[in-house]
Amino acid sequence: MPAVSKGDGMRGLAVFISDIRNCKSKEAEIKRINKELANIRSKFKGDKALDGYSKKKYVCKLLFIFLLGHDIDFGHMEAVNLLSSNRYTEKQIGYLFISVLVNSNSELIRLINNAIKNDLASRNPTFMGLALHCIANVGSREMAEAFAGEIPKILVAGDTMDSVKQSAALCLLRLYRTSPDLVPMGDWTSRVVHLLNDQHLGVVTAATSLITTLAQKNPEEFKTSVSLAVSRLSRIVTSASTDLQDYTYYFVPAPWLSVKLLRLLQCYPPPEDPAVRGRLTECLETILNKAQEPPKSKKVQHSNAKNAVLFEAISLIIHHDSEPNLLVRACNQLGQFLQHRETNLRYLALESMCTLASSEFSHEAVKTHIETVINALKTERDVSVRQRAVDLLYAMCDRSNAQQIVAEMLSYLETADYSIREEIVLKVAILAEKYAVDYTWYVDTILNLIRIAGDYVSEEVWYRVIQIVINRDDVQGYAAKTVFEALQAPACHENLVKVGGYILGEFGNLIAGDPRSSPLIQFNLLHSKFHLCSVPTRALLLSTYIKFVNLFPEVKATIQDVLRSDSQLKNADVELQQRAVEYLRLSTVASTDILATVLEEMPPFPERESSILAKLKKKKGPSTVTDLEETKRERSVDVNGGPEPAPTNTSAVSTPSPSADLLGLGATPPAPTGPPSSSGGGLLVDVFSDSASAVAPLAPGSEDNFARFVCKNNGVLFENQLLQIGLKSEFRQNLGRMFIFYGNKTSTQFLNFTPTLICADDLQTNLNLQTKPVDPTVDGGAQVQQVVNIECVSDFTEAPVLNIQFRYGGTFQNVSVKLPITLNKFFQPTEMASQDFFQRWKQLSNPQQEVQNIFKAKHPMDTEITKAKIIGFGSALLEEVDPNPANFVGAGIIHTKTTQIGCLLRLEPNLQAQMYRLTLRTSKDTVSQRLCELLSEQF
Repeated sequence: MPAVSKGDGMRGLAVFISDIRNCKSKEAEIKRINKELANIRSKFKGDKALDGYSKKKYVCKLLFIFLLGHDIDFGHMEAVNLLSSNRYTEKQIGYLFISVLVNSNSELIRLINNAIKNDLASRNPTFMGLALHCIANVGSREMAEAFAGEIPKILVAGDTMDSVKQSAALCLLRLYRTSPDLVPMGDWTSRVVHLLNDQHLGVVTAATSLITTLAQKNPEEFKTSVSLAVSRLSRIVTSASTDLQDYTYYFVPAPWLSVKLLRLLQCYPPPEDPAVRGRLTECLETILNKAQEPPKSKKVQHSNAKNAVLFEAISLIIHHDSEPNLLVRACNQLGQFLQHRETNLRYLALESMCTLASSEFSHEAVKTHIETVINALKTERDVSVRQRAVDLLYAMCDRSNAQQIVAEMLSYLETADYSIREEIVLKVAILAEKYAVDYTWYVDTILNLIRIAGDYVSEEVWYRVIQIVINRDDVQGYAAKTVFEALQAPACHENLVKVGGYILGEFGNLIAGDPRSSPLIQFNLLHSKFHLCSVPTRALLLSTYIKFVNLFPEVKATIQDVLRSDSQLKNADVELQQRAVEYLRLSTVASTDILATVLEEMPPFPERESSILAKLKKKKGPSTVTDLEETKRERSVDVNGGPEPAPTNTSAVSTPSPSADLLGLGATPPAPTGPPSSSGGGLLVDVFSDSASAVAPLAPGSEDNFARFVCKNNGVLFENQLLQIGLKSEFRQNLGRMFIFYGNKTSTQFLNFTPTLICADDLQTNLNLQTKPVDPTVDGGAQVQQVVNIECVSDFTEAPVLNIQFRYGGTFQNVSVKLPITLNKFFQPTEMASQDFFQRWKQLSNPQQEVQNIFKAKHPMDTEITKAKIIGFGSALLEEVDPNPANFVGAGIIHTKTTQIGCLLRLEPNLQAQMYRLTLRTSKDTVSQRLCELLSEQF
């Protein structure tokens, strides 16, 4: 930028500003401003032509007056005239005035645009920079229409100076954000990618910001940027702080550029080229290694820059979810921040670990920090950090630690901030149901929840506990006894009265044999709460009373007296009055048989949508994480990393089965309706229909993605520039349920959207699949969900194929992928002592029952990752069973509808040779062979 000469000091402006500052009152200031405005107006209207300096000075005064909050209605033309000056300072003031005061509807826009075009064509880098800054500052649609085609040419021109390239890239980014439809994609897109190789790091930084935004909407156009971004990132992270002196910030080389490159890479899946992928892995490992090094400076700026790069690298590792070693290392690194003295670092660590908890490979590593997270919940001062700690406990919860986490959440709930109590209540309710092995514990937990935070227990929560109690015969008596005891407290929350009234009305007879809970005592206990309750609760209690008339004839007269009282028959509330009248008449007129029929016990609730998850998502508000990204989460129904909770339409089934939970996986699948037809059928064929199209061959990478799902249940199965397919599934014994999420990544509708499951003839006899149809139209940026119920009838080898056909922009699309339903999904882990294991091992010594495979390791031989994969495969990992501590042994049972097949496995690693020997013994040779094939591919 040219230096300002002494003559450009504008003494008159300085005097005016000094006068304004010296004003003793608002009136004095206004008087001085009006005097100056009159002077400027007379100068602009005078016959004598003003020179450039005077125009600049007066325009500056007008700008200053405007910034003080006063309206300016003249001087615009003089500012436009300054644009034609060849002096930098005059042109600069003209552009500054226009950027601040001229709106997009001004009549002067055409003159301004002509001046900007002249400066852009001048090839003077200083003038071009001023023009580009003005375009970006105004950023109007009119500006975009006028210059969106010109700026890309300036950006990729070979003779454009570096400073102008920077301004052009940022200007184009501004126009794309305000008017994306006016920025044309063309030949320049392939050339702008190569700016990532520019020698000037300022140009690279600006270009990376532009490419990242463009790639989010047009990933296919910019996919070549991945290798260039990895190459540039590699050069930065491996350089010494002295190599990039101009761009080193407190001993951290180019931290802002590093963060932008890492964000750009998060727009794409892991690189397919092994060389690029290996180089990116090295970069990430280097960043993690540098985080462990002693700080080179004690200044906070150094640690901020260093940690910014580290957290963005961890975000990329989580996004790729493909490198177990990196995921575990990232988790360990974040664990060190959980007790850091800096509050922001503790917050960011908890937030990132929420997402890491969803990964198959890092979930166990996250669980090792449970005590630290619980301590943060109890001692942390900042409420936002405590909320993240709650989110992380929720995310890391599984069957092994559910009771501990629920107990800690309940303990914290008593002192929790009011702003997050309802969210904690919903999470406790979901976890208690999802991981309830003993449903008496579930009942105790929900009643305790109501006792501690009754005001925050929504209807969805107490509705759900009633559904579960009604659907489970084994817990009904316990529930009745527990609520009866809870109601004896002097002060009961109204939600507890609702639950107690409903359950005692249905199952009070199960505890009536105890003289301490006789029918009359039950009635008196409930009626003692009646007058303290709201109208809806009183209405529920009246229904309980008429149920008592049917259950306990000995209290009929007492209840009729209550119903007959003036407070009921003449109640001001019409609902209570109507119930009292009708119930009294029913108890008087109806015979015992009619009463028993009308007031019989509630039948089990049918399958219905879970409202607790929907309530939690609504409570959390809009998420920055899409539902398809949430399908990566393995062990919980929804994980609140952030950015976002599970899909609101996740089904929940209430059934009497032992495995009833929010996902309803214990439900008996509906009767088979037969596989969907893949053709129109009959002699008449609709020639315009897409459904008669041939099934496409498997998409590239389908086999690799299929192998990744052998040891995990959730994640992204397929992704291209149009469509993303995510899975979330859970299996129990021989049953399973899979949620398939189809995401439209474009802004255009998918029409005739038809997903079809295709099974070979022999697979149809061994695997029952029932699907629910999906909406044939998928809006741009939206997603639809399909539920697949699965039943394993007998062992199988092949996997079903998912074929998706739809129309996008008039073009027919046809995609096929293998659906990861494999035999090991029906594994149930079995714990065994060493003696029992080897006794069973010897019993399976028939040559047909054993399959052995010796193979070269494809991935780093890491003990923790190997354990995680064996557990993810479905078998129990038996510790201290094998005489050689380096070996891994597991046991489990494959459940099918027709039989159960015991399975034992032994994995022997040889670190020196980088080899494995895998031995599988089962009672069926085809099962041994298939399990060996599946597991061998994982190492």
